[in-house]
Amino acid sequence: MSQLSPEFPASVEAVVIPRTSDIGNFEVRRALPSRERRTVGPFVFLDEMGPAMLPAGVGIDVRPHPHIGLSTVTYLYEGAIVHRDGAGNVRTILPGEVNWMTAGRGIVHSERSSADSRTRAQPLAGLQSWVALPAAHEETDPGFVHYDRGAQAVLEGEGIRAQIVAGSLFGRTSSVRTLSPLFLGDITLEAGARLSLDAEYEERAAYIARGEVEIDGQRFESGRLVVLAPGKVVTLKAATAARVALLGGEPLDGPRYLWWNFVSSRRDRIEQAREDWMRDRFNQTVPEDTTEFIPAPAWAPLAPLPSR
Repeated sequence: MSQLSPEFPASVEAVVIPRTSDIGNFEVRRALPSRERRTVGPFVFLDEMGPAMLPAGVGIDVRPHPHIGLSTVTYLYEGAIVHRDGAGNVRTILPGEVNWMTAGRGIVHSERSSADSRTRAQPLAGLQSWVALPAAHEETDPGFVHYDRGAQAVLEGEGIRAQIVAGSLFGRTSSVRTLSPLFLGDITLEAGARLSLDAEYEERAAYIARGEVEIDGQRFESGRLVVLAPGKVVTLKAATAARVALLGGEPLDGPRYLWWNFVSSRRDRIEQAREDWMRDRFNQTVPEDTTEFIPAPAWAPLAPLPSR
């Protein structure tokens, strides 16, 4: 279970210690949704993968599975993953690049290591997040766009390198197309560097992937999602060399249900998606990945994720 830090400064609203799962070859830490915080802006899901060194002969094998009502965002620090989806897209994602897949009314995809990468030991580290689509776009056409490093704005200086992965941050805007006001930034800081985050967005958080960061004199170690209080300019100081993901945006435009790989403002839509998947009604074939799939789990009662 995630745990809540008993005390934190005025600039911090909550601290999430992610649930850790060992999936065989590496660990995954789930920061969203959690008991302390279900969403941050439109972000309804956040996992950290690794860091790990996968031995030769071993790879990532996420079999074909469906999504509705969200965009998946894969961002690697190390390693490589091959994305394949039912719209016919096949693309390898490398560190610093972005795979932005919009599920809309429904898409099927898989994520695997390439045959070539399995011939040698390979590192793996990165983040995977889901962005709930605005209600008006939940049933949009599914789509996929790959963005290389050049698509993201970069800001450097005073011991800081900020890559604006998506949305707007620090006065810079990424060319990654989004459907709601949000931001996602990959920030590396030298020890002692300071970074101020303004109050442009109501909901903001910092996921500390490496090192330690101070906020108002209190240290937060790696593997923590620090949810920042709204309406305040917050300064992050790198207590050590650190790497931080900044994320957030405007609150959701209403409650959302999240079950398995599905997000929707309607409970019955999720029930329909499960039924469609189990009855093979998504009508999509993932290129070069047609012999396996992940079955849906047993149905369970749903409570909506809150909007603020």
